[in-house]
This record gives sequence, C-alpha cells and structure tokens, in this order.
Amino acid sequence: MKSLNRLVVAPSLLTLALAGCSSLDEEKINYKSARTASTLDVPPDLTQLRRDSRYNLESTSATASGFQAAASRVSDAGTAANAMGDVRMERNGTQRWLVVNRPADKIWEPLKEFWISNGFVLTTDAPELGIMETDWAENRAKLPQDFLRRSLGKLFDNLYSTGERDRFRTRIERNALGGVDIYISHRGMQEVYTSSNKDNTTWQARPADIELEIEFLRRLMVKLGGKPELVAATGSAANAPGATVGGAAPSASVTLQGGQPVISLNDDLERSWRRLGVALDRTGFTVEDRDRRQGIYFVRYVASTDPGKEPGFLSRLFSRADSKAPALARYRIVVSTSATGSVVSVLNAQGQPESSANAEKILKLLAPEIR
Repeated sequence: MKSLNRLVVAPSLLTLALAGCSSLDEEKINYKSARTASTLDVPPDLTQLRRDSRYNLESTSATASGFQAAASRVSDAGTAANAMGDVRMERNGTQRWLVVNRPADKIWEPLKEFWISNGFVLTTDAPELGIMETDWAENRAKLPQDFLRRSLGKLFDNLYSTGERDRFRTRIERNALGGVDIYISHRGMQEVYTSSNKDNTTWQARPADIELEIEFLRRLMVKLGGKPELVAATGSAANAPGATVGGAAPSASVTLQGGQPVISLNDDLERSWRRLGVALDRTGFTVEDRDRRQGIYFVRYVASTDPGKEPGFLSRLFSRADSKAPALARYRIVVSTSATGSVVSVLNAQGQPESSANAEKILKLLAPEIR
C-alpha cells in the first residue's frame, strides 16, 4: 500500500512544486472508516458482553469513601477545568475528560450522532456498559492535497493511503454530582515495511495521540452545546501542567510486591482509577464490567506472541474476523490503596491473585499508558 501511495503521489508533488502553488488550509481531521455500516463485522472479543453492568453510580459505602470524597470535588491542586455551560473539560497532567451535568441517558444518542457525523462506524454500542467504540478509520486529511490529488482523488480514491489507521473508544461514568464523566481514548496502527527491499508491509501499533483525543473532546463540547470560538481556546496537552514537551509523559513501571507483579502509583484511588481506565481503553482491552466501589475492572485478554501487533487486526480491518483466534480469558484488574498511594494488580476470574505469566504481561501492556 505504501509503495503504491508513493508511486502515485510523487508525480503530484513534482507538479505542485513546478506550479509553485500551495494547498488550502483545510480541515486537519477528515476520517473515513475502513468499512461501511452495511458490511460491519463485530470482532469476536466484542460479542456476548455481560448485561449486568455496574454502569450506574454505586451507592455510598465505607469502602467507597476514598472514591466519593475525591469525585465530589470540582477541582483540586492538580486539576484545571474549562467550563462551557453545563459542560467542562478537566485535566490532570496529560489527561483530559469532559464533565457533563446531565443524566447519562441524555448523552448517549448525541454521542452516537457525534461519531457517525465525523465519518466513523461504531463497532461497540453498549450503553449498559457505558462504552462506545469506533471501527478503524483513516484520517484522509493527512493525504497531500495537490492538483493531481484533487483532480483524480475522487476517481481513484483507494489508490491513496496514509498508511495509518485510528480508532476511538468513548467511556461514560456517572459521577457523584449526578452528571457524567466522558473519556475519549485513541489507538493507532501504522503500516511499516518488513524488509529492506520494501516489498512487503505489516501493521504495527503506534503510540496514542493525546492531542487527537483532546481535539475530539473539544468537538464533542461543541456538539453538546459549547460555542466553537470558546471551545477552541481550551488548553492543549503541550502547555498543560504535567505535560512533557518533546516526548511522552513518564509511564509507570511493573515491580514485585509479595511475589506478585504490581504497578505502584503515587496517587489516590480516584486518580488511579481514572488513569487505569484510560490505560485499558488505549491498549484495547475489552472491559466487560466495572465496580468502582471496589476498584475493579472486569476484562478479557488474549495472550499474543507478538506484543507489537494486535491479534486479528488485519482480519478485522479488511475482512471477516479470524475464526482461529485464541480463546479469551477473563481477569480482574484491581486498583487498591497502598502506603505510598495506590497499586494495580491482576486477579483471575475467581478473584484470586493471578499466578500465570499473563499477569505480568497484562501489567506491562498497561504500564506505558498509565500516565
């Protein structure tokens, strides 16, 4: 695909240079899904989700005191907010999320309309879980908009490719104030050459794009009633407290505690819960359920022999799902208090410490995204 892209685009770049003209200042985001709604196939790891979700806000209890106390605060020392009517964007370091003072059932349909209107097909639409996920899509705005591209692009659109695909997961959680918190996370894949001859390519994961997440949060603010000129002024990751200029924010690391692998976080339960949730979204875990009172995410996981690839990505992107995909296993990812803050650990489906090597594998996948 990349070689064909270069073969077609190179003459257009030469034409552009000779003409001495420049492209117009067009939209920087213009997504086109890899599949249409009529041919959508749901990946096997996203089917048969449990219906007994704990999506609703849990009642106050002694075990939830740490969460509820933190959730009831509008802002704290490490969080800044940009308000827009009943919608505001909050931040903690490089993380951003929306807080909307509306019931969850008033948010879901506008959220679906938002993603569809932005050129996406939904593969997951689970209001009982509070999770919505798009299909893999290509940002066509990244293609060169030269004379030849504008002239022939509509006729031979499939000849052009950016060599990248993106998908987004939206997660909604009810908060202690009666509204909802909305998180948008990005996952990316890129096509890379597998040989020095550049005659074959494969798809590999690329880092989550935080600025892209923020841009869609801004656009969602507009969808929910914010004024575009005010939304555009909201802070970006580059100038936010805790952001790292010129690179990714420091990630967590996996250590042993009592013989079990854990991730230690210097944060309270509320912030650690939020950071873990975003990490699960960015790494593509299927979250079947969650229990915020006990700090548990119920997830599915497929052990892969190649950590750089997502199992079945090509089959899910361009064809039907692979029927030979390995069986999925269920785990509980738990965040709990510790002497220095919080720890993240892995339990098996029965709630006992996971003793297999998968526990460490899971935590090593999550650690780079817990920022």
